[in-house]
Amino acid sequence: MAIYSSPLKIGNLEVHSRVLQSPLSGVTDLVFRRLVRRFAPDSMLYTEMVNATEISRLQELPQLMVIGDKEQPISMQLFDCRPDFMAVAAEKAVKEGAMTIDINMGCPVNKITKKGGGSSLLRQPEIAEQIVREVVRAVSVPVTVKTRLGWNAQEINIIDFARRLEDAGAQMLTLHARTREQGYHGPADWQWIKRVKEVLSIPVIANGDIVSVEAAINCLEFTRADGVMCSRGTLGYPYLVGEIDYYLKTGKKLPKPTSIDLLSLAKEHLQGLWLYKGQRGIWQARKHLAWYCQDFTGAAVWRERFSLIESLGEGCDLIDGAIAQLNLENENIYRYSYFK
Repeated sequence: MAIYSSPLKIGNLEVHSRVLQSPLSGVTDLVFRRLVRRFAPDSMLYTEMVNATEISRLQELPQLMVIGDKEQPISMQLFDCRPDFMAVAAEKAVKEGAMTIDINMGCPVNKITKKGGGSSLLRQPEIAEQIVREVVRAVSVPVTVKTRLGWNAQEINIIDFARRLEDAGAQMLTLHARTREQGYHGPADWQWIKRVKEVLSIPVIANGDIVSVEAAINCLEFTRADGVMCSRGTLGYPYLVGEIDYYLKTGKKLPKPTSIDLLSLAKEHLQGLWLYKGQRGIWQARKHLAWYCQDFTGAAVWRERFSLIESLGEGCDLIDGAIAQLNLENENIYRYSYFK
């Protein structure tokens, strides 16, 4: 596993971590990325998925494309099925500070695939190839692709598809080891990552079921991929990317955060969303607070309460209440153990 402590080379770019944070729509905004960055200073992070057609026509970039101070290394992910619009959008993304351009060819959501974007490109390999070529011509930074195994179990075409992308100029491939039909259900089939790694010369990043340090190690040992990308495992747990990165570099595991640590971070996340987005941030925070609220007595009740918050004050008061409950329970456990 020593190789995984060395830098990841993406074209002419060197990244000092082989653990990446996946772009997640409605999640990986500036506020979330700052929390991940705190624990993973060297990892490549990604913006939320950006519609290339929309931004190619805009003079002012939307909020989700804003890259903050000290965010590097960061990539911007674009989606669309029109090579010319993708090229224009990529140029704008690079001017904003993106160190790589990532092309989404894996999103399974109907509103994306019906427009020819995301995983629908698995059924349009010629267009996918053309998109990569146009974006590579348009920008000087490395161009990467994130995709899936195929449309469904009967149409797994990733080997040929991946070769096409590499030939077109893609300089890294992230493979989510599920089909479009699976969405996010069922186990990821890592054997396909292993097979793709064997036929490509560019870096291959494993994605799917990377939910813990142990899962990351198992995946890398099995697939021999060049790194891993964390997705849903970071929901309510921005520590994950940093935990895996630390282990790969040192061979040691970091102490796990307590439920109180997680709730304290949830409060900071809530406050950040309020400052960044106002009331919209409060509504978006509901799901985040629920994700942080796991694996302690009464967590389900607290999740329900968090899902209804309407203000910063209400959310902070609820988090403080949950922390107070946990502190009381810990004190009672200590007393019971002491006098037992």
